[in-house]
Amino acid sequence: MKKVIVISTSLRHGSNSDMLADRFAQGAEAAGHEVEKISLAGKNIQFCRGCLACQKLGHCVINDDVNGIMAKVLQADVVCWATPIYYYEMSGQMKTLIDRMNAMYSQDYKFRDVYLLTTAAEDEEQTPQRAEAGLTGWIDCYPKCRLAATLFCGGVNDAREIEGNPKLQEAFELGFKS
Repeated sequence: MKKVIVISTSLRHGSNSDMLADRFAQGAEAAGHEVEKISLAGKNIQFCRGCLACQKLGHCVINDDVNGIMAKVLQADVVCWATPIYYYEMSGQMKTLIDRMNAMYSQDYKFRDVYLLTTAAEDEEQTPQRAEAGLTGWIDCYPKCRLAATLFCGGVNDAREIEGNPKLQEAFELGFKS
């Protein structure tokens, strides 16, 4: 049994990317894993100040929700990020959280597999490439892990347009394989 953390970065509960996150979590649970979904909606996540105190302390000096999220990510075997694509890039809140996770750089971590689930109004194949490149930059800082898989669901403009989309089943299957 693995510990799986699913981070839904959309600030809208029930959004298309949030639904992909839920389906991935359901698949991981069906496979017998311990799953926790963390939604960034309602979380207090401030911008990194670049002070680098986290490198000495092992945690950030900013008192918000990030240190608690980091503690869970460090103990997870699998990390799944779900994000809407805005202007061909990951959501701002996902990027802000990644920047703030700088404190993890010098710490031991358990995660080996990282997944990326994305949704966008655009449906061109290249739409999620920048988001994937940004996440890969974070993954490169943790040499014991890898980007295990990505899933892109394009052409969804409105909340709930993803209902009935075969990408929901693909997200479930990715979670099951995690």
